[in-house]
Amino acid sequence: MPTTCRLEETKRISRVIEIVQMIAVSPGRYLRRDLADHFEISERMIQKDLDIIRHGLKFELTHTPAGYIFERIPNLPVLHFTLSEALALLLAVQAAWQVPGIGSFELAASIARLKALFPPEFIPLLNKVTGQPSASARGEHRQQMLSLLNHALAQRCKVRITYETRSRGGELSERIINPYHIKLHVRSWHVIAYCQTRESVRTFKIDRIRQASLLGDRYMIPNDFNLNDYLGDTWGIMSGDGQAPVDVVLLFEPEAGHWVIEEHWHPSQSSEELPNGSILFRVKIAPTPEFTNWLLYYGSRVKVMEPAFLRTQVAEEHLRAVRGNGGM
Repeated sequence: MPTTCRLEETKRISRVIEIVQMIAVSPGRYLRRDLADHFEISERMIQKDLDIIRHGLKFELTHTPAGYIFERIPNLPVLHFTLSEALALLLAVQAAWQVPGIGSFELAASIARLKALFPPEFIPLLNKVTGQPSASARGEHRQQMLSLLNHALAQRCKVRITYETRSRGGELSERIINPYHIKLHVRSWHVIAYCQTRESVRTFKIDRIRQASLLGDRYMIPNDFNLNDYLGDTWGIMSGDGQAPVDVVLLFEPEAGHWVIEEHWHPSQSSEELPNGSILFRVKIAPTPEFTNWLLYYGSRVKVMEPAFLRTQVAEEHLRAVRGNGGM
């Protein structure tokens, strides 16, 4: 019985922390019934969690018709780390600095505070492993766009953007978007947002947003929007522009195949190792240029078994590459 009680208490603590994060990131989105549906528990249990947040954590939690919001989020209490914990955290923060777009003032301040925890003798050594990333015009622009879009997402403010569409030769267009989610994919940041011009949810590469400004108009993220459902049939981050998903079967040579199956690429993927060591890789997706480029990377080490149109498309791309490099 004591073990069961401890388990339930641990689950509740974890749930309370997640509720705080959900409301802080998306103020005015979640009502009590939404939280109950999310955690698959009763509204009565959610109310107890909310009471803990209000009276135990002393957070100023306010109910609005749209959902709960925090009037103010207090600063976290001072934490104490062992030497090994502080070093691990410092290196983790430093690693985050290498991600394009995250080289921010807040990270620099965090690194400075963490360094201050160490004895003075450690500082010269730490300075060698925690250098400052080089700045660039593109990097600064990316940080500005990320900061503005994160602010828009937190405050639910619509954004007017000037966007460059590569598929139309770099054509610039003005859009008004409602940001739903900001996501890092490979080394590029994207904002998934409702586009008022297209009247649908679209994915925008943040580096292609030339200008952006916050508007006074507010918006709500629909309760039925689910990021996993939106990305479900896509490979990577860009949508298939209405293409229906198809069954894709690929045959990889042994070495390349084992590289591929070590990674999680898509929820629908499955693989089978054949007697000769080759890998049969299956996935159900809407083929996109991003997926085709991924296939081209493996060159002769992969063969498209199905569908036929994708096999033809990959073969034609390889032929163009050969001709462009003076072959044939």
